[in-house]
Amino acid sequence: MMKWLSTCLLLLTSLSSSAAVDIQKDTLYPQVELDTSMGKIVLELDRTRAPLTVDNFLTYVVKGEYDNTIFHRVIAEFVVQGGGLTTKLEERPSLEPVVNESGNGLSNSLGTIAMARDNDPHSATRQFYFNLGNNKKLDPSKRRWGYTVFGEVTQGMDVLEAISLVPTEHNTTLNWPDFPVNTVMLKKATLLPR
Repeated sequence: MMKWLSTCLLLLTSLSSSAAVDIQKDTLYPQVELDTSMGKIVLELDRTRAPLTVDNFLTYVVKGEYDNTIFHRVIAEFVVQGGGLTTKLEERPSLEPVVNESGNGLSNSLGTIAMARDNDPHSATRQFYFNLGNNKKLDPSKRRWGYTVFGEVTQGMDVLEAISLVPTEHNTTLNWPDFPVNTVMLKKATLLPR
């Protein structure tokens, strides 16, 4: 009986916490502000072209999961990537992977935001990147999946360009290249009011 009650309580807690998450399902082009250690960036997301990806990203935003994470991959004129690591270089927990929506007609062009993933095309979870160039090679083709673009920068391209120029090194702890020498933080991500 106690086990059954515990299970019911856990289920109710889970349902109430997910019900409290308002990701503006009725807004086709929600806006998000990213407050970084180098300035603010405002994004307009495109739910008409990438509904699953936008919902996934906004769930992390609204739950505060991007707050106090770092940008861990910076390559000038290519990408600035973040959303997955704490300042202690620990990976943040992820939700289930989202289905790849790269064939939505949006291109990995300068000033867009897209989902990072592994080799598996449907492995994107929480990490995202900004395109700092026209990266058409990241778009889908007849023979391969691409990387899902789901929005664009409407304010703060100068901030992204400044981030893209920070000195980087090979991080020996993670064995990752292109890691900023000095921490560049995403202090807070906020879903802006309708």
